Amino acid sequence: MTELILVAGAGGFIGGQLVRDLERQNFEVRAVDRKPLKNWYYESSTAENLVLDLKEMGSCRLSTNGATLVYNFAADMGGMGFIEHNKALCMLSVLINTHLLMASQESGVKRYFFSSSACVYPDYRQSETSIQALREVDAYPAAAEDGYGWEKLFSERMCRHFAEDFGLIIRVARYHNVYGPYGSWDGGREKAPAAICRKVAMALISGNKTIEIWGDGKQTRSFMYIDDCLKGTQLLMKSNFSSPLNIGSAEMVSINQLVDIVESIAGIRLKRSYKLDAPTGVRGRNSDNTLIRETLGWEPSISLRTGMEETYRWIYDQVKARAEGRPFVAAL
Repeated sequence: MTELILVAGAGGFIGGQLVRDLERQNFEVRAVDRKPLKNWYYESSTAENLVLDLKEMGSCRLSTNGATLVYNFAADMGGMGFIEHNKALCMLSVLINTHLLMASQESGVKRYFFSSSACVYPDYRQSETSIQALREVDAYPAAAEDGYGWEKLFSERMCRHFAEDFGLIIRVARYHNVYGPYGSWDGGREKAPAAICRKVAMALISGNKTIEIWGDGKQTRSFMYIDDCLKGTQLLMKSNFSSPLNIGSAEMVSINQLVDIVESIAGIRLKRSYKLDAPTGVRGRNSDNTLIRETLGWEPSISLRTGMEETYRWIYDQVKARAEGRPFVAAL
């Protein structure tokens, strides 16, 4: 009998890409998101596509009925601009994970994956740009990022207790800044790699060779390309490792260095204007990949340069199409 896989948040960037990848592997997929289908990043022609609000228990019961595996990516989130100004909306995502866990337990789901975030790590471990890479044990004593980070940390605990009390097999990934083509690149929910690609593309197309950078550009991060994210997620789901696990690149760069990379790809040099009052998050964040190497025998390996070349090429096409007044979204 074919296993049915539920992808919650399938209309989003990671969820949509996972649906596409599971289709390639000939799995039966149920894709669920609250957005209208026309707004999904990827609409499968073979999956069962459902438009449902997973904050509602009834929607979660419908979604999990008959499913064997559940991947939960559903959340209200975006880049730092969105997270800083929408803390309540971010916190309300706790309803999704709570109800989806309850429905999964009722429906006899075999394995449940929760997409957590590096935002669960305490501010006090990320106050310098030369940050020591974050280990999984560093999440406690807790002082998660307000709003989004606290929701993710609470939901991790909820997953843990469903495993302990009901025997539901749980896998939790702490993602570190996932990026790539076919994601948000404008409108306020985009993250730094996409925003910088958009700004560089706009400068190249318009001839206005300036770029606004949020903060002083010295803040540091690591960024993981979507293909690595998908591989690590599925490896973790199949594994016997039950604690939260970092899935992120260990290649840390400053935002200024990220701009350097995109400028090099585009073949342009821009004058930089620093918006010091913009939301920037913590000063430094990087993934310690010791545990993922030990448990999965693997870690993200696609270089930032390689991933940004693909991402910039796609975003440039979007920006150019918009400037010319025509729609453009290359098919996945």
